[in-house]
Amino acid sequence: MKLRSLKFKSVKSTNDIALKLIKKDNIKPSIILSERQTKGRGTMGKKWISKKGNLYISIFFKLDQNRINFKQFAILNAFLIRKIISKNINKNIQIKWPNDLIFNKKKFCGILQETVNFDHFNFLIVGIGINTNTAPKNKSFQSTCLKNIIDKKVNNNKILKEILIYYEKFLKEARYMSFLELKTKYK
Repeated sequence: MKLRSLKFKSVKSTNDIALKLIKKDNIKPSIILSERQTKGRGTMGKKWISKKGNLYISIFFKLDQNRINFKQFAILNAFLIRKIISKNINKNIQIKWPNDLIFNKKKFCGILQETVNFDHFNFLIVGIGINTNTAPKNKSFQSTCLKNIIDKKVNNNKILKEILIYYEKFLKEARYMSFLELKTKYK
């Protein structure tokens, strides 16, 4: 499935942009990228600190819950992002269920899934924040960034390209593969 790519300098939240597009009947499956988020969101109403130089994206598409449901996508998204990042940094990345990626007990990636119903269809919005080059300070938990993990600056465009390639393939496979088949493939 081909994803339309939309790029912004600064947004409140990439998930908010996805939500606005869907509500305006602009529903072509898309990946939204922004250099900054002024009000990035995490799970349970938490704030995602969005430092410039990191990667902030949202992917949205129609959700067929008869094939793969919301909770199953949460598992698959964590596996998929871990696989992409591990391919690029060759380190032992752990998943802190359901939506964080960590290295040495420090968080560097959060995934926020949201659903919206529009025109009798459900859409899944997958927001992904990756601390690629800057580790924000957070009182709730320790954080890091990929640059600190591999001791060199990270090319956001390279990771974005990998995410795009993997997600286009993954969404195509999700049309005919079962949750268990996809989980085995991307684990």
